[in-house]
Amino acid sequence: MELLQKQGERLTNIETLLSQSKTVLNLDEVCSLTGLSKSHVYKRTMEGTIPHYKQAKHLYFDRVEVEKWLKENQIKTFSETEMEAANYVTLNRKGGKK
Repeated sequence: MELLQKQGERLTNIETLLSQSKTVLNLDEVCSLTGLSKSHVYKRTMEGTIPHYKQAKHLYFDRVEVEKWLKENQIKTFSETEMEAANYVTLNRKGGKK
């Protein structure tokens, strides 16, 4: 019984590795990659906010484009925001001594 369980785990690991090497993904694979539901991904395709391709009635996605889309709205760290503020104050100083 334990042997079957270990083989099942190995098979799952192999399937995961194979799916990670694919460059063109279907809807289920994009949902698995992003953690989003099918309905949410469909909504994003209808809005045109997630990059996708359509062949006949099937949706396809490029892994690199989806990963780039996921990273679009990066939240800056506190230190990055402080540096930008310091640069802005330094470069845009008005008034004061000349």
